[in-house]
Amino acid sequence: MQNQLFEFLFLVFMVLGLVMLANKLRLAYPILLVLGGLALSFTRLFANIEIDPEIVFLVFLPPLLYEAAWQVSWKEFWKWRRVITSFAFPVVIITSCIVAVVSHALIPGFTLALGFLLGGIVSPPDAISATTIMRQVKVPRMMVSIIEGESLLNDASSLIVFRFALAAVLTGQFAFAQAAGSFLLVIVLGTAIGVGLGLVFYAIHRWLPTTPSIDTVLTLLTPYCLYYAAEHFHYSGVLAVVSGGLLLSSKRNTMLTYRSRIESVDVWSVLSFVLNGLVFLLIGLELPTITRELGSVGLGRAIGYGLLISLTLVVGRLLCAFGAVLFTKFASHFITVADANPGWRGPMILGWAGMRGVVSLASALSIPLLMPQGQPFPYRNLILFITFVVILVTLVFQGLTLPWLIRKVNPEDKYQTFSEEQQELILQKKLAQQALRYVESVAAQGEAPNAYLQNLKARLQLDAALFTRELATPAGPPDATLHHFHQNYLALLDQQRTLLHEMNHRMEFDEEVIRKCLTILDLEEYKLREKQPQLVGSE
Repeated sequence: MQNQLFEFLFLVFMVLGLVMLANKLRLAYPILLVLGGLALSFTRLFANIEIDPEIVFLVFLPPLLYEAAWQVSWKEFWKWRRVITSFAFPVVIITSCIVAVVSHALIPGFTLALGFLLGGIVSPPDAISATTIMRQVKVPRMMVSIIEGESLLNDASSLIVFRFALAAVLTGQFAFAQAAGSFLLVIVLGTAIGVGLGLVFYAIHRWLPTTPSIDTVLTLLTPYCLYYAAEHFHYSGVLAVVSGGLLLSSKRNTMLTYRSRIESVDVWSVLSFVLNGLVFLLIGLELPTITRELGSVGLGRAIGYGLLISLTLVVGRLLCAFGAVLFTKFASHFITVADANPGWRGPMILGWAGMRGVVSLASALSIPLLMPQGQPFPYRNLILFITFVVILVTLVFQGLTLPWLIRKVNPEDKYQTFSEEQQELILQKKLAQQALRYVESVAAQGEAPNAYLQNLKARLQLDAALFTRELATPAGPPDATLHHFHQNYLALLDQQRTLLHEMNHRMEFDEEVIRKCLTILDLEEYKLREKQPQLVGSE
């Protein structure tokens, strides 16, 4: 037990070190974590680490899906719902079919049922890698929203395909009509369980006397309850977590207090960072175990099969992406679509952003060792190795070339009326004007003059005037005077912190009061740096 704890702590330190290196090299950290795990796997200390699929599905997957659901904008999700659902369901099924046909044709003795099993395993792309890269390179918000939305649903569709394909291999029978009906049942009832339990947790947050700590703990328990409840009845736990997460995310402002929102966001950001880091590191660490179990299939042939399936997935996703463009143009003649002419730039990037991740590896590892009759499961070790090669090739090759492709393609953001900076200025101006109207209405009630309200009114008038001036100024290089003000304001906050630390040495001031004042200064700096990302380098 003690050795396992030390191994876990060492892996966490490795995650931190590799992520810092990735930030220094301006790479997406999942790529470096997989490569770092691959390098560690050749050492004696970590040569025998194995990923337990139950741990991935029952420990890692629910909170990661839930956190992703909270991050997704429901408004964007609904706007691009047709594109998202087409990538999450039809594209996954088409990809599984293509992989089934190719693997059946290329691998001697590989049946179509095994091909569908492999297709269900390797069909879902991993969104963490793609969105991490897209946030480092200027890309339209629409593409990030589609990738995030797709990731919430494609895991569920691929796991359902995997489940039915595995049943077909184990029993030797496959009834299409029955499978299609069961497919719909798993989706509908999984979603219904998620929504139903989501409403229960909403009621707990909304009407019971919870505290910020209780709210945060409840948010940590919610994804596990959603997932286990659906899986217990053999429905889609993934869709239960996604639907419940989307529901609760849309209600966060009514069911959580301001303190609960702040504290839970901090906890979840750290938790998801650690879980994602460990998952990608463990993928690399799994190579020696998978290679040793290849058995009669030679390493060279296995690598060749893995590269061919990787090429099939890359080409298949690109074809599906451009096929979706043609279908959208055709459908626009009969229904209203978000964009009747998507062009080729967006589909090119979405098609290339198909890196595979931990769900694929966990699915492959969950294949049973033995058939019901007692003989070994056919080609299990080869399927595991092909899955690992697919993850490695797509994550490293596509992950490293995606930023270059985005810069070369240079997608236009034709769906955004205002830039993010303009949107923020407009909102800040409207907020200042609304606050000013309220203060003036209070002053008009004829009450005694209030010096604090007069001070607030003057500040709001100044803010509204500044926002109006900035909106009227043509877009150009950053305002040097504004940047100079921000730098001096940050220095002012540091001076105030120094004073508070000095005051903390005096016995007449409680340290808890000092800490509250320091928290206010931290929030003030956070707001400034969020509005001005270029100040990050001056931290």
